[in-house]
Amino acid sequence: MKPSDQLHILFKKYLDNTATLEETQRLMNYFQLDEDQDALKAIIIDVLEIEDESYATNAAIAEVLAKVDRDLFIQIHSAAEDVPAATHKTVKLWLRIATVAAALAVICTGIYFFSYKSEKVPTAAYVVPEEIKPGDFGATLTLANGRKISLANASNGEIGRESGIIISKTGDGRLVYEINEKVADPNASNTLSTARGETYQVRLPDGSLVYLNAASSLTYTTSLIENGKRMVKLIGEGYFEVAKDKQHPFIVKTNNQQVEVLGTHFNISSYADDEVEKTTLLEGSVKLSTAGSSKVLRPGQQAKLSGGKIQINETDTDLAVAWKNNEFVIESEHIENIMKMIERWYNVEVIYNGEKTKQRFSGKVSRFDNMTKVLEIVESTGEAHFDVKGRTIYVSK
Repeated sequence: MKPSDQLHILFKKYLDNTATLEETQRLMNYFQLDEDQDALKAIIIDVLEIEDESYATNAAIAEVLAKVDRDLFIQIHSAAEDVPAATHKTVKLWLRIATVAAALAVICTGIYFFSYKSEKVPTAAYVVPEEIKPGDFGATLTLANGRKISLANASNGEIGRESGIIISKTGDGRLVYEINEKVADPNASNTLSTARGETYQVRLPDGSLVYLNAASSLTYTTSLIENGKRMVKLIGEGYFEVAKDKQHPFIVKTNNQQVEVLGTHFNISSYADDEVEKTTLLEGSVKLSTAGSSKVLRPGQQAKLSGGKIQINETDTDLAVAWKNNEFVIESEHIENIMKMIERWYNVEVIYNGEKTKQRFSGKVSRFDNMTKVLEIVESTGEAHFDVKGRTIYVSK
């Protein structure tokens, strides 16, 4: 019989509580050398009767670890004082099993939620906390008459008619306005709003396309035209692809500024809890106006509005519109800015414990990843620690 086969039998007998004291001692002797860690890992998988390592589950590993923990704890504390060597080896074995089992649990974290079908319930001490999933496509449309339509639940096709405008939801999750006849009430206004954890797109009556980020809103008249100009009001963040119409300039109003364009692609971030309002231009040109002053942006530039003053710098536009492409892309950002993005997209609350880290972070991750993955990337730097309880994240250094 091969040594590996003997090891497998001994380990299984140990877990079944059928191993003698002599067999237990022989088992411990096998794992005193570091190079035997791979063998221990293989044994755990074999005992779980798993043919492929990639199908291991946190629950099954937790059960093995819990049993070893319990049995060896009793053995350690009941050992006679005249056998310190045996006790030392028992502790060593427990530490090695715990290390390997923990490593396997990390490898299999993503699989646990989708592949675990056993009726066995894992020990309470090892229950994996509920994962917080990312946001999704959804919004609420408020019509002029006060009617509210949840777009996440609305069927595709026509969802309403108002003042000569047909409002439809497309198969790819987009709201579309079409002028069907003379607009009866051009001043009737609609508001498209996203909650935390939602994002949506709208095709306005002039053909302009607007992407709304989480916790944002866009208000506009059904005709879109006010005093010869196309007018919308933005709260939060939106990316605009404006249809060209030289006769009707396109105006975006925020609480702090006004952005005027003829036909262009640009992004505005204007959240109430941000100290700086950012306008980033990808194509065309825009004019920003605030408090009696104005600035013109060129493609590749970003304007930062703070304290009534506008500062313009060259920028990487991909960073500003990463959210539209369903990515978190950060470059030298403070922890506060990162956590605000997480708050809005995952619909969670963030609380800081103690002094905030001053470290700046950079990285890239899909917005469709569960929140844990995003936090792990930041935490791997060693500059921040997260404790998640329900939908609250506690942040510490």
